[in-house]
Amino acid sequence: MAKTLDSIRVTRRRFMKASAATGAALAGGSVFAPAAHAAKTYKIGYVSPQTGPLAAFAEADNFVISNFLNTVKDGVKVGGASLPVEVTVKDSQSNPNRAAEVAKELIVSNKIDLMLVASTPETTNPVATQCEIEEVPCISTVAPWQPYFIGRQANPGGGPPAWKPFNYTYHFFWGLEDVIAVFTNMWGQLQTNKSVGGLFPNDGDGNAWGDKQVGFPPVLEKLGYKLTDPGRYQNLTDDFSAQIAAFKKANCEIITGVVLPPDFTTFWNQALQQGLKPKAASIGKAILFPVAVEALGKNGNNLSSEVWWSPNHPFKSSLTGQSARDIAMAYEKSSGKQWTQPIGFVHALFELAVDVAKRSGDVGDNKAVVKAITATKLDTVVGPIAWDGKNLPPFAAKNIAKTPLVGGQWRLRDGNKYDIVITDNKTAPEIPTGGKMEPIA
Repeated sequence: MAKTLDSIRVTRRRFMKASAATGAALAGGSVFAPAAHAAKTYKIGYVSPQTGPLAAFAEADNFVISNFLNTVKDGVKVGGASLPVEVTVKDSQSNPNRAAEVAKELIVSNKIDLMLVASTPETTNPVATQCEIEEVPCISTVAPWQPYFIGRQANPGGGPPAWKPFNYTYHFFWGLEDVIAVFTNMWGQLQTNKSVGGLFPNDGDGNAWGDKQVGFPPVLEKLGYKLTDPGRYQNLTDDFSAQIAAFKKANCEIITGVVLPPDFTTFWNQALQQGLKPKAASIGKAILFPVAVEALGKNGNNLSSEVWWSPNHPFKSSLTGQSARDIAMAYEKSSGKQWTQPIGFVHALFELAVDVAKRSGDVGDNKAVVKAITATKLDTVVGPIAWDGKNLPPFAAKNIAKTPLVGGQWRLRDGNKYDIVITDNKTAPEIPTGGKMEPIA
């Protein structure tokens, strides 16, 4: 782990050597891919939560950025010149205030040409807001589009007529409508009483997922589900007894929510101890990662989650030509760890950074870069990306690009290891399933 968040420029060779030897995180480092005789450098800033409770989202950053720098070692052709590429990485420390601070530092001190940011509204929103204020192009991902777009409005509760599009900040990911469809499709494969317990924290994700207008409540009611929502809780709580009691009282056979990884471990262990035994538990955020499910031991079997990216996704990188499986397996070989979903989306961020630069004509011209972003039509390792307004309400059409989403269930294999099996693809039939839903034993 870097000892400081001050920018330190290192050569690509030195960085790659250090990364291979130590697996050091990227926080605070500027890493540089040289190109001969270039008059300018293409400066990219990248912010993600490399430490703190959201750190699992950034676990593969080192791998992705190392490989990106190797891919662009001869530079990126922009407006007839081959520009060297510099990536300056900052750790948000899973703190929105810190995310905004380091974003401002990248803009003012590092004078970046393009900001990239990933992983939950607590990271994407403050960074994107700083970019909008400073009129610096920004591409973000790994946050449902509603908490990203609506959460950044001056009056989030004002509704679509009051919501305004953004001029410099663009986002690609799925939305709450997609995850609700995926979860309810998975539940529909099981025999349940349609009583659902909702775990929604007091943060950007939780407030959006539990919102009575744009979140789970209206859709579940329309589909005949009864939602028990005990109210917002504070992240990193150590006692879920009140929520568990409410779910038991309502005889909830389904549990859902969007929970930090350590919080779900606490909740699930307490739930089992207190006799809450649902047939399905479909949880966003918390159980996206193998290590989070492994922390539950055998009690993680048949937990379910959204699947945004996997080795089975039928997409290829526009940068390297690698398939999703190629990239996932390369990560496993390099790290000795199991593949994880953010790999694909962080890789796609850098695919877009190159594609946009090539089409901009001048990475120093922010308006030209924004124009290139809005004209994007790129097939990436997470699927096609275009800010064309497809499958979006008019108020969000300018700033959001949708990516496909399916659902999956964690299955225990050798020892304490888990694989996620895609169990529902009604929302994205091009992504193959590997099995059917099974009730939690």
